[in-house]
Amino acid sequence: MKVLILKKKAAAFFFAAAALAVVLCVLLASTGAYAVFTGGTVRKLPIYSVETEEKKISISFDCAWGTDYTDALLEVLERENVRATFFMVEFWAEKYPEYVKKIDEKGHEIGTHSATHSYMSKLGEERIREEIASSSQAIEAVTGKKTELFRPPYGDYDDLLIQTVGDMGLYSIQWDVDSLDWKNLSANDIAMRVINRVRNGSIILCHNNGMHTAEALPIILDTLKNKGYEFVPIGELIYRENYTIDANGRQHAAA
Repeated sequence: MKVLILKKKAAAFFFAAAALAVVLCVLLASTGAYAVFTGGTVRKLPIYSVETEEKKISISFDCAWGTDYTDALLEVLERENVRATFFMVEFWAEKYPEYVKKIDEKGHEIGTHSATHSYMSKLGEERIREEIASSSQAIEAVTGKKTELFRPPYGDYDDLLIQTVGDMGLYSIQWDVDSLDWKNLSANDIAMRVINRVRNGSIILCHNNGMHTAEALPIILDTLKNKGYEFVPIGELIYRENYTIDANGRQHAAA
């Protein structure tokens, strides 16, 4: 009898948990939330890539150190008629406002990369808000446009960061294709890493001051264009509402 009662309780618990999971999934899908179930817990994730049948991808550049190769990058992007997304740290934007203006005027998208390039998972909510607000204001002071995207420095995040960024009206963006250009790989190695990993909806990570990034860029753009891919800014790739994010960070339109 005791065994039967325990089995009934276990079954009841299982069905209750399953029902709760279904309800939460429905709520997430209807609100465009960014939480996924992992190991029985709910974890908040940024967008790593986008599920789409269209051959659209995005290339992005993190701006934190220097401008030595930035003009060359912009020249290649203009020649190839590609619009990219640049994530800027506040101290970089304040040191190089002429580049913030130039990047914006050339039609590229600009997001924030924090104020101080800190490990954001180590910060409390108040400090996170300060980092996002301050860096966004520094960019807006030059472009006159509000930032809508945020990329955490080092790709470091936790639930609090993703929730806070969302509460502030921004989308947290990661990547699913890492060029590793910051390791000063050769131009060919950078290009092959990217080309061999891209799929529909990919977000490519590069850096504005990578030593060989500008040299690799024409190879990447030409090869992927020839494969039928179209480059769009991240803001035009992602879903803005009614979406879910799976355990791999891939964003899906809600059914």
